[in-house]
Amino acid sequence: MKVFLLGGTKDSTNIITHMKENYDVFILTTTTTEYGARLAREAGSDDTIARPLLKDEIIEIIQKDNFDILIDATHPFAAHITQTSSSIARELEMPYIRFERPTTNLENIETSHIHYVNSFDEAGKLIDGKFSRGNVLHFAGANTMADIIRYVPPERFYPRILKVESSLKKCEELEIPSDHIIPMTGAATLQENIDLIEKYSASVMITKESGEIGGVIEKIEAANQSDIAVVMIKRPEIEMLDKNDIVSDLKELDKKIENF
Repeated sequence: MKVFLLGGTKDSTNIITHMKENYDVFILTTTTTEYGARLAREAGSDDTIARPLLKDEIIEIIQKDNFDILIDATHPFAAHITQTSSSIARELEMPYIRFERPTTNLENIETSHIHYVNSFDEAGKLIDGKFSRGNVLHFAGANTMADIIRYVPPERFYPRILKVESSLKKCEELEIPSDHIIPMTGAATLQENIDLIEKYSASVMITKESGEIGGVIEKIEAANQSDIAVVMIKRPEIEMLDKNDIVSDLKELDKKIENF
């Protein structure tokens, strides 16, 4: 079986490891960064592509190399690529799986510090109007910084990002001081989040609703213990995605593959 995997997430590396252990499979993983590609190779991916691909490029690769299945394990907020990948599968009439991590279960978590918004622009406006004092921890990736910086001055802004060239360039373009950049190497622990809040005198934290695997619970708990606000961006609803194509764990993935 030849698998075309849209990756770049912890979910995707888990899928690679699982499939290489349980199936006779060749996996090509695409990511947007060399860092993501390296993690995919370490997980066992047979080949990688470390750059964003256009729809026509994906179609060409799938057809040229006769891939059997398309799996989308991109981030829950990468709505565009999920829309694109599902349309490719329909166009090529090939098996398609969207691996979508479950939303965070907050049943036993204190949520009074959370302020939900629908976009990063809305997050910036909220912080400008309601949290104009203290510093801002941005735990939502380099690509979303510009929407916040429209409303929050760089001297108050502390992003936690991968220290890769593209992200550092974005910081430079937005005039974010270099000593404000917090290196990211994976999901932070509860104590690490608390330490960052104290170190940077933060009054608010920005995060995506990216699921437990993205460390959301540890961020909320740290905010609760430190008595600061959490501005949480809700997941986008992805249009034209068939719910029957969605799985949320490896067991569901196996059942879906067995039915193809």
